[in-house]
Amino acid sequence: MPSLKDLRNRIASVKSTQKITKAMQMVAVSKLRRAQSAVEAARPYADRMETVLANLAGGMAEGASGPPLLSGTGANSRHLLIVCTGERGLCGAFNTSIVRLARETANALIAEGKTVKLLCIGKKGFDQLRRTHEKMIIDQIDLRSVRTITFATAQPIAKRVVQMFEAGEFDVCTLLYSRFRSVISQIPTAQRLIPPEIGPREENATAYDFELEEGDILVQLLPQAIAFRIYRALLENVASFFGAQMSAMDSATRNAGEMVKRYTLRYNRTRQAIITKELIEIISGAEAL
Repeated sequence: MPSLKDLRNRIASVKSTQKITKAMQMVAVSKLRRAQSAVEAARPYADRMETVLANLAGGMAEGASGPPLLSGTGANSRHLLIVCTGERGLCGAFNTSIVRLARETANALIAEGKTVKLLCIGKKGFDQLRRTHEKMIIDQIDLRSVRTITFATAQPIAKRVVQMFEAGEFDVCTLLYSRFRSVISQIPTAQRLIPPEIGPREENATAYDFELEEGDILVQLLPQAIAFRIYRALLENVASFFGAQMSAMDSATRNAGEMVKRYTLRYNRTRQAIITKELIEIISGAEAL
């Protein structure tokens, strides 16, 4: 049975932890607002970019294959998975859910006889994936020194992916990240980058005359579209991370409060039992005299 001093130390320790989790929750709330604003500002541009790509691809002449980034290599044997996770923990199941999706995707491809390579963006995803798929990881991109995600952050990653594709290192590239829906809902998402997932051409779209052919425009536009998709995924990940961290720290703060109540009740009961025991001993001694 713990002594009163032990219980006091436990209560003080839990209260200190509660202060830390509360502070982290408030920091996450502040950063989530900025991250959510960045995501909401990027989504309309991303949607319009997808529409432009669909219209250009749909407007190409029949029989035209289009640039390699659009049509792919024609094979489906070598896959590159870009796994975007956080650089830090204390965010609930945020990182684990993305890694789980990556593992399921990789294992499914391996079962089909495909060759899989992993490019990890974020330390937590790399740390988890190397336990089971270390031989497939080709590199880790560390963004811990990046304070604010910008388009310039995604451009070198996109350039490297395009160079790998042009060098014939893979046939299909898939981007895995967490799409931000709300503070309590982040959705692990897989999006194909190369060849890109392009929807149908917009109905009743305004007709435009281009100085260049659609294929020539796509040659210049597709690398930028890949970079922006990666940029959007990074923004979605940041917002999802802070949303998950805010929820996790809120739960931790409430759990710490419950622990303080339980320890305080136990402390009071133990103290009362000691006082009662001492009173009984005093009364018994007085009666003996």
